Amino acid sequence: MALWITDACINCDVCEPECPNQAISMGAEIYEIDPHRCTECVGHFDEPQCVQVCPVECIPVNPSFVETPDQLLAKYRVLTASAASPASATSPAAPDAPAVPAAPASPVPTP
Repeated sequence: MALWITDACINCDVCEPECPNQAISMGAEIYEIDPHRCTECVGHFDEPQCVQVCPVECIPVNPSFVETPDQLLAKYRVLTASAASPASATSPAAPDAPAVPAAPASPVPTP
C-alpha cells in the first residue's frame, strides 16, 4: 500500500528528502505522496523512512492504494529500472554508425 500524508502535517520538511523514490512533494497546503511512486521504501529500507522521521506521525497507509509486498517490490523494480536507463546517455553508438573523427588540436599561440 502506498502511504499518504494527513492534514495533521506541519510542513516541517523532513520527509521529502528521505524518500528514495521522490514520491513526496509539496502540495497546495501540505506535503503529498504520489501513490504511483511510493513503495513504502520496499527495496530500499526495512521501514518507510518518511514515517520514521515524521515528528507528528501523520503518515499512515493509504487505504485507496492497497498493494501487497510483492506488488510494492515490483513497483520498486520498475522505478529503479526507469531511473537507471537514460537510453541516450548509456547506449553505445550503433555498430553501423560512422565514426566521427576527432577534431585536430588547434595550436596554442605562444606569447
